[in-house]
Amino acid sequence: MPSNTAAWLTTNQTTQLEIKPAPYPSPTQNEIIVKNGAVAINPVDCALQDLGNLLFPWIKYPFILGSDLAGEVVEVGSLVSKFKVGDRVLGLAVGADPDSNNAADSAFQHYTAVRENLASRIPERLSYEEAAVLPLCLATAASALFGEDSLALQLPTVPPRASTGKAVLIWGGSTSVGSNAIQLAVAAGYEVITTASPKNFDYVKRLGASKVFDYKKKTVVREMIHVLENKTMAGAIAIGEGSLFPCMDILYRSTGIKFVANISAAGPPKSNRHGFIGSFPACFNSMCWNISLWTKTRLKGVQQKFIWGSGLKTTELADVIFGDFLPKALQAQQYIIAPEPCILGKGLEYVQTGLDALREGVSARKLVVSL
Repeated sequence: MPSNTAAWLTTNQTTQLEIKPAPYPSPTQNEIIVKNGAVAINPVDCALQDLGNLLFPWIKYPFILGSDLAGEVVEVGSLVSKFKVGDRVLGLAVGADPDSNNAADSAFQHYTAVRENLASRIPERLSYEEAAVLPLCLATAASALFGEDSLALQLPTVPPRASTGKAVLIWGGSTSVGSNAIQLAVAAGYEVITTASPKNFDYVKRLGASKVFDYKKKTVVREMIHVLENKTMAGAIAIGEGSLFPCMDILYRSTGIKFVANISAAGPPKSNRHGFIGSFPACFNSMCWNISLWTKTRLKGVQQKFIWGSGLKTTELADVIFGDFLPKALQAQQYIIAPEPCILGKGLEYVQTGLDALREGVSARKLVVSL
């Protein structure tokens, strides 16, 4: 067996990952083993380290974090039919999901077990560092747009579908999820209206957005309602803190589907790693937030649902996106690798560097570590 090494989260809420040996994973019938060439860092990794069992009570320590990876297939399970040893792939690792809760299925190590339906073959022209930016943000965007319990839009195709005549609001277009949601929605035949900082306007338009607004402007909601008054909405995706209520307000005043796929925090701002959870201000803010949400949901008739990015793994949507659409779109160069990777260095020790940097804020880029 090859030797394996991982970046371990040794205890609940530890401030530093520890690089040490890890068991070499064995594939189940429907898994492949990937020798990772690159991994990427997501906000959920910071949340797992900062808040631990407060938000993820099922996690048992020591544990390995990480969702995004790209590398080479070195083993395949007995029922795997889509991949063979030597294939270059990207994959979504789901070790931290409650129905997995298995460090062997996480990304921040040299070898990871990946479910067959959560992996895609990638072209030779694509580096592992580029490919690693996609898996979780792609899955989250797809779950929001096409999930049966979310917006349930028609599926994307290569080449893109003809226009449906409907529009989707994506609040947070320059984020990792937003960058993929824009491209997926356009490939499915929907017009995209989005928000971003002015410095990222050209970026989101290059991805396919038809109109973009500065989310920091005090009048942004009013401006968007005016622009959308003659359009039929297919719903909205709220990405990032403070995005849910503006989306609900806009849909309330628009024609069409009144549903928001929520990819922001499922409530008011929680706390940072130094912690204010349980304090009176936090409890009061939470109570006010829940009252506001009830008002908008019940009185304005706008529904919302929090989207768990890897939730598509038990549905046919996983095969549609990872098995069919993405490989074709990458091969046809229809799909832009977005956001661009920011490579921190080579070696698992850079994962903690990336977690710390992500807490400080990253715009229109994704932090990647080469292995």
